[in-house]
Amino acid sequence: MSIRPASAWRERLTSPLTWHYAGFIVLLSLVIVLGVRFGLDWAATSTSHSDALIGKQFELKALDLETAPLRGLDTRVEQSRNQVREFYLRRVPPNYSSIATRIGELQVAAGVRLTRVQYSQGVPGADLTEISMEAGISGSYPQIMRFVNALERDKTFFVIRAMSLTGQQGGLVNLRLRVSTWLRPEDAAASGLPPTPTPGDETAPSDSVAPGNTSANGSGKEGE
Repeated sequence: MSIRPASAWRERLTSPLTWHYAGFIVLLSLVIVLGVRFGLDWAATSTSHSDALIGKQFELKALDLETAPLRGLDTRVEQSRNQVREFYLRRVPPNYSSIATRIGELQVAAGVRLTRVQYSQGVPGADLTEISMEAGISGSYPQIMRFVNALERDKTFFVIRAMSLTGQQGGLVNLRLRVSTWLRPEDAAASGLPPTPTPGDETAPSDSVAPGNTSANGSGKEGE
């Protein structure tokens, strides 16, 4: 009785069908292991690629923000140059005589009186040279304010540097006024104006007459 079951068991072990099942199970197990490993590797690779892609997108956005101010830079530079040229043509006087003439016109229009007018030129710059005018101004308060406002709004580029009260009598106010404008270096050199005194420079002339002008009171210089 015991010999037949053992024999049947040996027959099953040596049966080709049994080996086929065993091989199928082994292959199936191997396929499952490889599939799980492949899935894990794929997930890790996808995550890595996604992180790399996000990183590249951030870098691209950062570069885009950094280069944004440079876009159209050549156009903006040319526009700035045109604006500078237009400013020079419209607001920088062509010579010293035009400055003095315009100051005289504004004086008459405002009804004030200028005395001891002194013009001088600063150190020549690469594009412009500063021209300084110092003068005493007298008149009523409304007249003086009208003259100051006209200077600030004039087409010729005037900058008021300083105003100081020097006296007041009745309805008249006396001020000392310092104004700057600019000429091209070659026009400033041709004007023959003396150099602007520097602070503490006691040797610089304080009252000199501009070429072609005479002082109203014998000292200082007035516009043409």
